[in-house]
Amino acid sequence: MRRPATPPRSTASIPGRDTRAASRPRFAVVGNPENRRVTLFADAVRAAGLPSPRVLPWTDVLGAGGAEFGPQEIVRVDSPGENAQVDRLLRGTQDPTRVEGSARWYAGFTAALRGLRGGIRLDDPDDLAVLFDKRRCHAVLDTAGVPVPASPTSGPRAAPVRGWDDVRALMREHRMPRLFVKPAHGSSASGVLAVETGGAGRIRATTSVELAADGALFNSLKVRRYERERDIAAIVDALAPDGLHLERWLPKASQQGRAADLRVVVVAGRATHAVVRTSRTPLTNLHLGGGRGDLDTARRAVEAAGARWSDLLGVCEQAAACFPRTLCVGVDLLPAVGWRRAAVGEVNAFGDLLPRLTGLPGSGAEGLDTYATQVAAALLAHAPSHHRHGNRTGPTHALARPDA
Repeated sequence: MRRPATPPRSTASIPGRDTRAASRPRFAVVGNPENRRVTLFADAVRAAGLPSPRVLPWTDVLGAGGAEFGPQEIVRVDSPGENAQVDRLLRGTQDPTRVEGSARWYAGFTAALRGLRGGIRLDDPDDLAVLFDKRRCHAVLDTAGVPVPASPTSGPRAAPVRGWDDVRALMREHRMPRLFVKPAHGSSASGVLAVETGGAGRIRATTSVELAADGALFNSLKVRRYERERDIAAIVDALAPDGLHLERWLPKASQQGRAADLRVVVVAGRATHAVVRTSRTPLTNLHLGGGRGDLDTARRAVEAAGARWSDLLGVCEQAAACFPRTLCVGVDLLPAVGWRRAAVGEVNAFGDLLPRLTGLPGSGAEGLDTYATQVAAALLAHAPSHHRHGNRTGPTHALARPDA
């Protein structure tokens, strides 16, 4: 696979909010209308001087098997999460806290994407299908030369994982005493287990999964540790039919004694926003008790180690370049101990929910949140002057210059 070129970094600015609404396309959003993701994006559109976007609820899209958009509509696909009715339609379960059913969710989600017709798309259906399959995404990144944790479950020689016995065999074969076991189609750390083994047969799994007495699995905001192998095996065996992805557990850098990683948002090929996430557990997700670390401290640690901060951001841009037809992704960057190197843990299609966080210095998004940045980039790519030159197929790879 040929890796798309990483766009050059620049200190150019995104245009302000002086837009001519009459000459600009109108936005449309596929999302859950009550969700703050949709609300924040709509606020950014209005702040740009444009009319409110047309919102198509996921319930309507799933019920109708798709939706039609006008030729001038700029279409954003947003997360179908955090809505019990949508979850029932996609996963076929009455309980939105259940972990199982991610394979059915994936099939329903990708089918719905194929049913969206017309408009100017900010999210490519084929890109999203890869981003929501961790095995395929890992293989794409690895082939492109993006540093990623070693995995036996991606690429042309991917090993099948039918249950805990296969996980144990792969741990021995690939000498992975510590690894992450991830549902192939999961998100927000749902179903993820951080597994570590020791001498005398000791084993421990850290996860947000709650194992019920009847074997059912539930998402929880409480991070648990299981130290009986039969419990860990029961969880993995229940998740395996939906597909599993295994990755070597890379020791991460720390900040104030807590494990640290970064969520970096890349818009139109450029790393524009970043937040440090820290935790006392291997799971740094903020909704699981992770906290925001200090970005300036992280940058100083990188530079003190003899590395360049721009190189770490460049790794994120390199990962995003594997999905050139999708305007925005959120990259989970795993800095190694010592802060000198980093690997990409995941690339998230809906990784831009960082309220009130403004852009990185020199990113072109200074003073703008993630949603305002995407609105500006979309307008730059799809203004009428661009339409006259036939540029209608995907986002631009350069943010606006001051005179745009």
